[in-house]
Amino acid sequence: MRSVLISLLLLVAASTQAQTIKVLVQSSPLAGFQYHQAGELWPELRVGDALTLVREPDNPHDRNAVRVEWRGRMLGYLPKSENRSVAAEMEGGTVVAARIARLREHPNPWQRLLIEVFVVL
Repeated sequence: MRSVLISLLLLVAASTQAQTIKVLVQSSPLAGFQYHQAGELWPELRVGDALTLVREPDNPHDRNAVRVEWRGRMLGYLPKSENRSVAAEMEGGTVVAARIARLREHPNPWQRLLIEVFVVL
């Protein structure tokens, strides 16, 4: 009985520590859908899937470039017109997270995939 109680307490403690607060700070289309692996991976992508954001400060086209990856595969970028704040937060050590918010069959690649970016507290 005592070991069951200890196990339950450890489980509660672990779940309490695992909780984080995510604050939505940006909702953006994926830039570069047609140039990277997003089209190839389209059938596997799902709304809610976690995305990884990677800073590319040495990108020759955009010093604030933030690459968007899904399971280690490059999908594209946060749009150049919307990436400055996220890039600055990432460089300052702020933890950010992202996910797929919407998938939509559309002839315009800018309207196919919507990304939500969160600051993790």
